[in-house]
Amino acid sequence: MKQKTVFLCGDCGYESPKWYGKCPSCGAWNTMSEFKEKPVSAARGTNTFQRGESRPTLLKDIDTGDESRFHSGIGELDRVLGGGAVHGSFVLVGGEPGIGKSTLLLQMCQEMCKNARVLYVSGEESLKQIKIRAARLHISSPELYILAETDMEQIINETELLEPDILIVDSIQTVYKRDLTRCPGGTTQIKECAMSLMQYAKNRNVTILLLVMLTKRVRWQARKSLSTWWTACCISKGIRRSVPLSACGEKPLRLNQ
Repeated sequence: MKQKTVFLCGDCGYESPKWYGKCPSCGAWNTMSEFKEKPVSAARGTNTFQRGESRPTLLKDIDTGDESRFHSGIGELDRVLGGGAVHGSFVLVGGEPGIGKSTLLLQMCQEMCKNARVLYVSGEESLKQIKIRAARLHISSPELYILAETDMEQIINETELLEPDILIVDSIQTVYKRDLTRCPGGTTQIKECAMSLMQYAKNRNVTILLLVMLTKRVRWQARKSLSTWWTACCISKGIRRSVPLSACGEKPLRLNQ
């Protein structure tokens, strides 16, 4: 079977059968790259975990229990999340590189591990780097597990074995699916990996915190790829601009730290 040639915009992920100097979608110049598409695999879009059966349920029959939430230990963030992260929610945490997103999430683990088992997946840092940062922040918990991995299938497999209450992925730009020809961090990889994680969150009732690096190039890409999927979105900005933390569509919330 002859391979199909497509041109992909590196900024927004726009695909076209022909090359453009200016992307018709986002307007960026000289961002179209040529790719050879492989035949679509029958296993694409599937996961290694067994999906639970979903049936329509009457609203009055849905049991919320005591509506327990996971508290982050950061009052402003819990307020953005309506009092804490709900079981099975899909939360996007975004910010500029080097702004302290990973440190913030690691600090949250200390509080969340009091009532939950947490798996922290790092695609950027080694286990030793995370251990050094945790020691500096005086973070230690018997319910905090660290995994240095970028393969989406392996992440799902390890999560299935551990069965955590909370899964943190740092960051979505570093993970990839083997059956896709696109490089990690591209629009296709981000969409497919995020969809796999969202399906896992809903089927296993696991709370997922997904970290996204928002560079000038990635802002359009992330907005186009993930804007319709998250339960909540928290944007963290630099301390040079007063360190606000806000939810999409909300006014910035001042941190006291």
